[in-house]
Amino acid sequence: MPKNLKFIEPTRLYTAFFILVAILLIIFFHHPLLLWAVLGIAFIIGFYESYKLCNKITPSPLFLSFALIIWLSVYLLESPLGVFCILVLLGAYQSYTKKGAIEQMLPFIYPTIPFIFLYLLYLDNSINALIWLIVIVGLTDSFAYFGGKLLGGKLFSNPAFCPTSPNKTKEGVLVGVGIATLIGSLIGLGVCGFFASLILTFITSITSVFGDLYESYLKRKAGVKDSGSILPGHGGILDRLDGYFFAVIILYTLLQIINL
Repeated sequence: MPKNLKFIEPTRLYTAFFILVAILLIIFFHHPLLLWAVLGIAFIIGFYESYKLCNKITPSPLFLSFALIIWLSVYLLESPLGVFCILVLLGAYQSYTKKGAIEQMLPFIYPTIPFIFLYLLYLDNSINALIWLIVIVGLTDSFAYFGGKLLGGKLFSNPAFCPTSPNKTKEGVLVGVGIATLIGSLIGLGVCGFFASLILTFITSITSVFGDLYESYLKRKAGVKDSGSILPGHGGILDRLDGYFFAVIILYTLLQIINL
């Protein structure tokens, strides 16, 4: 066994166990208000982290208030309408006063819109769709890591998957996407037919890889290792959920299309 697979930081294991228990409790006691509240806490923390990554300063109470208003509107309207209204207001203010920067608006898109889609995925497609997403992204991420450690550099002369994240290998991505597609397709049968489940799982798995890469890009641009430190051994909320942010938008959209 490779040396880098022999030791996993205990703190990382404890945090992972806590996250797993929290997810299982949410799935078992699932209710729109409960999920909205839990996602809301994660969203506010993620918004804070994203603002710091993009602007290198903490968000003002005004911007945090905007984030709270958006999340409240998600519960009341069950749509992303609130975030678009805030973006229009911010854009109008910046264009009129010539104050502010485009970076101030990015947190209202990332991670705001993906968080909204996480909630809508549950509302419009049941808890089964959310479980399906968790399985797809979790397997893709985990097996891409272990596959890369075990096989990285053995199948391709240039194993780096892309320049922005040299530690992510082509071999790892192949293993992660392959296993996620095989297992995820079976989980997806609780939501749609087998062929649709197979295709949607494959596309969602690949998309989750690019969600991970995008957050890595933001961190490299900001010159930081982690988006935050609220999850010991794992970093911040964005570090844990980055793979879900692109994946949920694609999965939700494709499900809406096949359900037309």
